[in-house]
Amino acid sequence: MAKRIVIGVPKEIKISENRVGLTEAGVKQLVLEGHTVFVQKDAGLGSRITNEDYERAGAKIADSAKDVYGKADMVMKVKEPLPDEYELLRENQILYTYLHLAAEAKLTKVLMDRRVKAVAYETIQAEDGSLPLLTPMSEVAGRMASQIGAYYLQKDHGGKGILLGGVTGVNRGKVTIIGGGVVGINAAKMAVGLGAEVTILDVNHKRLEYLDDVFQGRVTTLHSNTVNIENSVVQSDLVVGGVLVTGWKAPVLVTKSMIERMQPGSVVVDVAVDQGGCIETCRPTSHQNPTYEVSGVIHYCVPNMPGVVARTSTYALTNATFKYGSMLAALGVEDAIAKDKALFAGLNVYNGSVVYEPVAKSLGMEYKPYRI
Repeated sequence: MAKRIVIGVPKEIKISENRVGLTEAGVKQLVLEGHTVFVQKDAGLGSRITNEDYERAGAKIADSAKDVYGKADMVMKVKEPLPDEYELLRENQILYTYLHLAAEAKLTKVLMDRRVKAVAYETIQAEDGSLPLLTPMSEVAGRMASQIGAYYLQKDHGGKGILLGGVTGVNRGKVTIIGGGVVGINAAKMAVGLGAEVTILDVNHKRLEYLDDVFQGRVTTLHSNTVNIENSVVQSDLVVGGVLVTGWKAPVLVTKSMIERMQPGSVVVDVAVDQGGCIETCRPTSHQNPTYEVSGVIHYCVPNMPGVVARTSTYALTNATFKYGSMLAALGVEDAIAKDKALFAGLNVYNGSVVYEPVAKSLGMEYKPYRI
């Protein structure tokens, strides 16, 4: 029998995070399914969804995050809870959001100590290996990566003064993309569209064949190994890091010595930073202070890139997250993950234990598998 629960949507507090965990259409559907939805006051304004929009959809507006967390059986968010929210989490509460725990030991410990049922968007995995809840944001971040790289290559933004597409009689800019997944292909679409000379590296030969076919010779595909990465990186104007190993901390593939050999004013954008980053010189930045330099190379390493294109991102995200959110609300975690294998892969912390092996191994914590 379907449950009727209270669902809470808090306002995101990460710097320049303008997305929100549910659109007004998502709220309306959950209310139709019999649930009560509390949305924190002004939570949707960054995505141009007003309190009145939510109220018309059937939501109740809560004054504070404390109110939302205090009432909610399930919290639907966009980004992981920050320290100001840790005390608001409570035992047996369902937390459904992006978590990226492989690079977050402190948060993982909090979720364990507070015995939260934590379901991570980014590890929900379909039978074909795809990551349906990560895909829309990876599309956004990949497309943004080339756009951002082009911006910082301008001399007035600290770059070497390169136009990625070049012009008649002048060399085009060189873009290297590490990883040919969703981030990589979307970064390549934008870079090719801008007219750049694009190289994509990946370890999966079938993926490289697919990329060759899709781009019809307009990109160079290379097997991802140390020699090919080094040769490509040092010659590039823009390097995009788009490596993902589901649930694990990202492997470091671009070393400090490679960065040091790039020309000053070159740009690197590490989209993998929310999983620890695949570029050795990467460290998380924010939309308020997005870049820093190492050996004259501009580094852009913002973990929540889609947060500044919030209107697009929020609607794309709810399109993907709603199906599983509805299941969790109606059935509870235990019955929902028993029914759906993809959702089962999303369970990261349960009953005080890490139940997702890549997170446990990445953090050196005990792995205690959940038994259905």
